[in-house]
Amino acid sequence: MAGPTRAATHPDYSSGSSAGFIPEIWSGKMIEKLYARTCYGEIANTDYEGEIRQKGDTVQIRTTPGITIRDYQVGGGLTYEKPTSDKVELQIDQAKYFAFEVNDVDAYQSDIKLMDDWSDDAGQQMKIEIDTALLGKHYADAAPENAGNQAGAKSGGYQLGEAGAPVLIDRNNILDVLVDCGSVLDEQNVPDENRYLILPAWLNGMLKKSDLRDASVMGDSTSVFRNGKVGMLDRFTVYISNNLSIVDDAGASKKATNVFFGHKKGLTFASQMTEMETLPNPSDFGKLVRGLNVFGSKVIDQDAVGHLYAARA
Repeated sequence: MAGPTRAATHPDYSSGSSAGFIPEIWSGKMIEKLYARTCYGEIANTDYEGEIRQKGDTVQIRTTPGITIRDYQVGGGLTYEKPTSDKVELQIDQAKYFAFEVNDVDAYQSDIKLMDDWSDDAGQQMKIEIDTALLGKHYADAAPENAGNQAGAKSGGYQLGEAGAPVLIDRNNILDVLVDCGSVLDEQNVPDENRYLILPAWLNGMLKKSDLRDASVMGDSTSVFRNGKVGMLDRFTVYISNNLSIVDDAGASKKATNVFFGHKKGLTFASQMTEMETLPNPSDFGKLVRGLNVFGSKVIDQDAVGHLYAARA
């Protein structure tokens, strides 16, 4: 007895059969992308952004002069001084760009707006690059009294860690260490409001396992979003970030994190998307999309920023 024919067992999906052909369909939805949270917009001031047109521009920042207080004696006369306002130059010396093409065939086959989606992705990636650049270098600009194992402008009594000897943190001492960071700022007369503390994921998790227990104790019911805000602790607004600098400390045989903390007035940032263009693709159908972002950042008050060099105990 002859066996069943192909048609009786399996549909014919070959290109020669129009009846059985299943066309390719482009979904109108995209998989949601998970982005690293960025916090530079929360911790840096943009008071001096001014007009930025291109990489290489300079923003001039004037400082408040110091006025001398003298003893007064009747009939002793007065000494007048001429206050001079020093200036700090913020160099717009960094630039990053993105560039991609959208083919007309892709655009036709998809019912989503590719250029909008990809431009949004480029914007998010740009923020991550900038955040990583800022957090990866400005911890080193903290005043000497706000870092190291003899931190404290008045007391020199706080251990914030140094190369070869990071502060070893566990769930039992993490609160003490973070409170010490606040005390270091107190000794520099830094205002209580607008303080920030940026923690890596491992320290944030350890904080939640500590005596603090529940993140809701930190007094902020707002969920963590792209700026990474997780709450308040000892006058600090606490952020979580995967963009902090992590190094292999050979002396301690551990990975150590450069934790950045301070007051918003200490760090300034200026940025401008100077170019954003959509052009015809000269070598293919479709469009070219490109953008140029110029920016600069500077610690303008080193007394208002601090550096905790920490590792897991």
